[in-house]
Amino acid sequence: MPRILDVHDLGNPSAIAEAARCLRSGAVVAFPTETVYGLGADTFNPLAIDKVYDLKGRPTDNPLIAHVLDEAQAMRLVAHWDDRCRTLAKSFWPGPLTIVLKKSPDVPSEATAGRGTIAVRAPKHPVARALIESFGSPVSAPSANRSGHISPTRASHVAQDFASCDDLLILDGSSSEVGIESTVVDLTGEIPVVLRPGSITLEMLRELMGEIEQPTLRMQAGSPGTSLAHYAPTTRTELIDRAKMPDRLAELSEPALVLARDVTNVRPPHRAIGMPGIAEDYAKALYSALREADASGCIRIVIEKPDETDGLWAAILDRLRRATRDDEPD
Repeated sequence: MPRILDVHDLGNPSAIAEAARCLRSGAVVAFPTETVYGLGADTFNPLAIDKVYDLKGRPTDNPLIAHVLDEAQAMRLVAHWDDRCRTLAKSFWPGPLTIVLKKSPDVPSEATAGRGTIAVRAPKHPVARALIESFGSPVSAPSANRSGHISPTRASHVAQDFASCDDLLILDGSSSEVGIESTVVDLTGEIPVVLRPGSITLEMLRELMGEIEQPTLRMQAGSPGTSLAHYAPTTRTELIDRAKMPDRLAELSEPALVLARDVTNVRPPHRAIGMPGIAEDYAKALYSALREADASGCIRIVIEKPDETDGLWAAILDRLRRATRDDEPD
């Protein structure tokens, strides 16, 4: 089993220091962020980055995010840092916003999946920030789960996915506050493009930036988490409109685990997990609920599709569609 060190409320500074030493030695460290837990390595160490890909079983065309403390660290990684970058960083950093820019020649290609761009963000979680500060350099990380599986929002989720990795160090900083991955904005072109929706919503970005695009992506882009099948349980999972849910459950003879905001119509042999009606609470609960459903022993997971489509609900729907391999456009 991996080794878990409790760093709740930064009450264990020696654990932060040990994790930073592990990063300097070329090891991989799992750490909490406000979005999900990350599987981190030294951005400037190609061998350490390779370990992340090997450990996750991650496709080599799927880039990582370089986690930085501030704009100064970000500027070490990118070829330019313009007024748009400064505007976004001032408004949303530290926080759940990732910016894609042309990379600096100093950044090894392993850290960018061989691309000429790099994704950077300054996390808000105090443990993540303490780790980066103690390490003194950017930490590149995807989510700390097996590739394509449900992202982890607790240290126990990471330990479950990497139960056989005795040399993995996990910093336990409690449950992730946001619960879904960061918004990713590509600033390599004239018009900003949202590559992955998140809790920094399209509406928030347009209010600040003006014109911004959000295309429907059907293949891996220059952002993590943009492949069609992602964040997915191993159990067969489907996304069903609220109005069609009673008929769909009546059709199923095998037991299903149902994620729904209204569980009154879920009857045996099916079971239910109640989901919140507020978008922020739903996002925070989503991955834990999916993991609970995946471990329930049911033959199928059925998710009630939220009716709402704007704001944070757009990001939630993105994750639900990738978890169920439903390529219906927004």
